[in-house]
Amino acid sequence: MAFDYDVIILGSGPAGFSCAMQSTKFDKKVLMVEVDNENIGGTWLNKGTVPSKALREAANLILNFHTQFNDEKGRKPYQKFRMEDLLHYKMSILDSKNKKVKTDLIKNEVETARGFGKIIDEHTVQVTNQLKQTTTHTAEHILIATGSSPKSPENFEVNNTTIMDYDSILDMTHIPRRMVIVGSGVIAFEFATIFAALGTRITILSGTDDMLPFLDKEIKDELLKILSKKNIQIFRETTVKRVEANELRTCMEVAFHHKSTNRLHVSETDHVLYIGGKHPNSSNIGLENLNIDVSDDGMIVVNENFQTGVPNIYAVGDVIGQQSSAAVSFVEGRLAACNMFEMKNDSLGADIPFGIYSIPEISGIGLTEIKARELGIDVTIGRAHFENLTQADIQHDTDGILKLVFRTDNLKLLGVHIIGGQATDLIHLGQCVMATGGTIKYFLDHVLNYPTYSEAYRIAAFNGVNRVYKAGVKYKKILER
Repeated sequence: MAFDYDVIILGSGPAGFSCAMQSTKFDKKVLMVEVDNENIGGTWLNKGTVPSKALREAANLILNFHTQFNDEKGRKPYQKFRMEDLLHYKMSILDSKNKKVKTDLIKNEVETARGFGKIIDEHTVQVTNQLKQTTTHTAEHILIATGSSPKSPENFEVNNTTIMDYDSILDMTHIPRRMVIVGSGVIAFEFATIFAALGTRITILSGTDDMLPFLDKEIKDELLKILSKKNIQIFRETTVKRVEANELRTCMEVAFHHKSTNRLHVSETDHVLYIGGKHPNSSNIGLENLNIDVSDDGMIVVNENFQTGVPNIYAVGDVIGQQSSAAVSFVEGRLAACNMFEMKNDSLGADIPFGIYSIPEISGIGLTEIKARELGIDVTIGRAHFENLTQADIQHDTDGILKLVFRTDNLKLLGVHIIGGQATDLIHLGQCVMATGGTIKYFLDHVLNYPTYSEAYRIAAFNGVNRVYKAGVKYKKILER
């Protein structure tokens, strides 16, 4: 049977874009379906990864300038800078990135269809545009890369003016004096530190006691210490009861129950930011007509090759919910293309780094100290405090720690955990050493540029080796290898 295309891709985010690019390298004909009538790139380029990181960079620049040079009149950043300037900075980046992505699609002859894509059968997709006009396309393979959307709160509504979600917050037209953030996940902490850098007084309402549970405990403790210095107030184990406007005091009021005090608190604020997680965009795309399993949370179930219950239909990215990040989605999209066209490829790998773009950044890979000890591994820790880095002094950014977790018996690196400037870049040096089964001696035996943040690896390695040496004479031979 002849098909119109080799693969039809639903969604143009990092997973869909990556699959399209890889498929064209195999000389395959590709159709990409995008529901947005103007932009390409989905949440990645327009509402999530890129715009939030652009806003973070602008806020961090303002914070660094304000910290180093202060203000002779004692003004806060939000009194000196306009949100309009930050939005212009953000939009210039988005426009540039959108043009590059569109150019890549054109150059690689990827066809696009604007509209909502629905799978009719295992080889057919129907696209409905904004005028309700429909077109039908066929392909040997179909990739579902429809991403995710913000979850809605249960007992109040997002109005995108005084009560925002992580989409609408990126279009805010002014820098607020006060903000209450409902939620305590990665995105919540990113926006908390971004607006705190601009002088906004932040209150975080967490529904749980154990925030960011995947973090190494020492890194999390350092984060909480830094947040405290930034005047970010955190209430744990809270339940929001109501959110409403106080017309008399011209503010918003958030009433919440605090478990530890067993009291109802009311917090006055200018804006409320609700970040309650994401839900996969798996509804109304035709899955009910096919043998494709979906979890109770709406995530599409796939095998190790990203195949659904229908072998020629694949799913990747946020819609499968395995690890929600643009970095992982890029790789998943490429691997899906390799699998569907039976090309040689590797897996994602056991150790995948994560990055939190808060101020300061946080990143990690591999085993935490506690997890390693739970597994019965004899590990030693090496630490480097950023206050001991010349580059951190130069950049006036001395908050942070780099932590190495390694086996005591052979110095093999098992984990790297970082909080501080350039953490999301720094992690990759540790990732490379771990991927090759290397030891911390790599950082002792190789020259690292000075002054750089990478120097933290050398300092942490020496710190760890000194601990091993002091632990007993039996380890001397290890260090002399």
